[in-house]
Amino acid sequence: MRAAEAREAARKARDLTRRKNAMFSGGLPGKLADCSISDPEHCELYLVEGDSAGGSAKQGRDRRFQAILPLKGKILNVEKARLHKILENEEIRNIFTALGTGVGEEFDASKLRYGKIILMCDADVDGSHIRTLLLTLLYRHMKELIEIGHVYIAQPPLFKVKKGKQELYAYDEDERDTLVKRLSSEKGKKAEEEPVEAAPEEGAVVLGSGVVISRFKGLGEMNPEQLWSTTMNPDTRTILQVTIENAADADRTFSILMGDDVEPRREFIEKNAKYVRNLDI
Repeated sequence: MRAAEAREAARKARDLTRRKNAMFSGGLPGKLADCSISDPEHCELYLVEGDSAGGSAKQGRDRRFQAILPLKGKILNVEKARLHKILENEEIRNIFTALGTGVGEEFDASKLRYGKIILMCDADVDGSHIRTLLLTLLYRHMKELIEIGHVYIAQPPLFKVKKGKQELYAYDEDERDTLVKRLSSEKGKKAEEEPVEAAPEEGAVVLGSGVVISRFKGLGEMNPEQLWSTTMNPDTRTILQVTIENAADADRTFSILMGDDVEPRREFIEKNAKYVRNLDI
């Protein structure tokens, strides 16, 4: 049975490689919005959580060098699956096909189609889970891409701070508080003449100083211009390069939390439960 499964996995891996080589005849995933240039050194692939955020990213990107692959839901937990089962998962198959390196015995890092693979997920519990699933997938089956520095994590903002026509973004609570303090203390004719936003977004907080604070619940709440200026523009964005230590930590944590062993998971929960600030039930 194991030999048959291995043969099936090898066949599927070869099929992925063949589809990649036939890219000019429709071999790439249908959801992939590819870039126009083909030099991997200058190309980026965004793996984006959700079709909504994927749509905004496709509209806001620079089509010359940025490709977008939206991912639907959470990919398969590769910790518990053999390669032939992994290759039956459509989202994972799309990732492998888009990257072009093949997988398993067919893996060849020199065939990578993008110099940067950027994981772009929501800044919430589900987003963290999806990012960990993706890191575990890459660590388990494309480890060399992490070792040679091709994998990155996007850093979308958590808050929008607005006063009149001024619109600024904060990536954590400290930065938000600094921006609020700055905008609240602004004086002068220009600040006084600019009207406060007439209808703040749902859940926004309006301060007495006229400052409006909004928290982004997900990437899908940003319009294409916001997503480009905060998260995708190489001149203004922040992306974190994943090291092998990062991926190993994610893989180890994922094994504890999602593996078959119950005892390590219980110990982790007992040790860390007191640090939970936002519980997603």
